[in-house]
Amino acid sequence: MNIIKREPYNTLTQFQDEIQKLLGGRLSPFTTDESSVLTSDWSPAVDIKEKGDRFVILADIPGVDPKDIDITMEQGVLTIKGERETETKEEKENYRRVERTHGSFYRRFSLPDTADAESISAVSKDGVLEITLNKKEAGKPRKIKVAH
Repeated sequence: MNIIKREPYNTLTQFQDEIQKLLGGRLSPFTTDESSVLTSDWSPAVDIKEKGDRFVILADIPGVDPKDIDITMEQGVLTIKGERETETKEEKENYRRVERTHGSFYRRFSLPDTADAESISAVSKDGVLEITLNKKEAGKPRKIKVAH
């Protein structure tokens, strides 16, 4: 018996991919979320919260071992990448449907200047990656006198 992965919106997804190619990788001229990379096998859902003194990023990554997650911050861009291992499946297990995606993921987020790159911490618990970045004090405007 062969396992066939059925995706009811596959045609729509293919159409969307073609439109993205025409628009240079962006879904539409008004779309600003470029955090996913097209070479990723899957993309975790992410919530970004701004609290009083920090930013919190929550990413759903069930089945990903914390040692397989790489988080970097460079020039105001936070990058999260990792890999969910592929489970070996035997034909005799009689799978009828396979929806859980395996492989690599890669997300990027441009953060405001107030995000402190030196204060990043990350915890993975119950399939949710929580990244916390403290806010740093924003530079205050300075009045400059013009000499005559």
